[in-house]
Amino acid sequence: MTPRIPYAKPWLSIDDQLGKLKGYGLAIDDEASARQFLQHINYYRFSGYGLAFERSRHYFRTGATFEHIRETYEFDRSLRDLVTESLEIIELDLRTAVAHSFGRNAPFSYADPSRFHHSFRHQDWLRKLHEEAGRSSELFVAHYKETYREFPNLPIWMATEIMSFGGLSKMYHGMLRGDQKTIAARYHLQPDTLGSWLHHLVYIRNLCAHHSRLWDRVWAIKPILPAGRIWMAPLLPSNSRLFATLLIQNALMCQCPAEQLFLADWRERVECLITQSLPSVPNAALLMDLPENWNDHPLWG
Repeated sequence: MTPRIPYAKPWLSIDDQLGKLKGYGLAIDDEASARQFLQHINYYRFSGYGLAFERSRHYFRTGATFEHIRETYEFDRSLRDLVTESLEIIELDLRTAVAHSFGRNAPFSYADPSRFHHSFRHQDWLRKLHEEAGRSSELFVAHYKETYREFPNLPIWMATEIMSFGGLSKMYHGMLRGDQKTIAARYHLQPDTLGSWLHHLVYIRNLCAHHSRLWDRVWAIKPILPAGRIWMAPLLPSNSRLFATLLIQNALMCQCPAEQLFLADWRERVECLITQSLPSVPNAALLMDLPENWNDHPLWG
C-alpha cells in the first residue's frame, strides 16, 4: 500500500479557480458570469462535471467551454429532479405493498423475529425503527403515543409511513421467502430481483438527496437484471449506468395503475430533456448507456 501523505493543496480564490480552469484549456467567454457561478457552485462539484470534457486528466478537449460544463450541470439537475419524482411514486407504492402484506398477519407482526429470516439482524433493525418513531413529528404518531401502550411499536400501516426507504429495503431483504413473493408479485418480479432493485434505488435516492452527479456516473450498487433479451445488450448495454435505472423505474411504475397518467407525462419529460439538452460531448449517449433509438426500447413505451 502506498504511504499516505499530508494534504497540501491550498485554498483558492474564485479568480484563482478561474485561472486554474483556463490553464487546463477551458474557454471562459464571460468571466463575470463564471465568477458568479463558482460563488454558487463549489469548484470541486463543478470540476466533477468537467470530467466528461477532458481529453486527459486536467486537460480539456479543444472547444470545451465553461458554459458547456454549466449546461451539463443544469441538465443533471433536471435529470435528478425527474428521477426523484419517480422514486416518490415507487417508494410510496412499496410502502403500501409492505404494509398491506404484513398487516394481514397482525398489526405488530414485524416486531416478531420469527417472521424474518434467521440471519436478519432483526433487533438492530427494530431498534432503528423505534428511534424513527421517537423522532417523528407526525401528528398521527403523537396521538398514537398518547393513546396506546404499544408505543414505540406502531401498527405496520403506520410504521411504514415513518420508516426510512433504507429501512424498508432492509425489512424486505429480511422477510421470509413467502412474504417476499407476495410483494414481488405485485411488480411481476422474482423476489431476489425486487430486493436488488430496492437496494439500488435506495442508493440512487441517496445520490439525489445529496445532489450528486447522475448522468455519467458508473453505479457503485448495480441492480440485478431479469433474464430475457430485452434486459441485455444491445437493447440495454449494461446495468452500470443511467439507462438501466430509468428502465427499472419505468417497469415498477407500470405496475402502479393509479399513476399511469403521471408515468406517461414523466416519460415524455425524460425524453424531452435527453433529446433537447444532452451534454455537448461526443460520447454523451454512451456515458448514459443510451443505445440508438433508446426511447423505442420495448420496456420504455
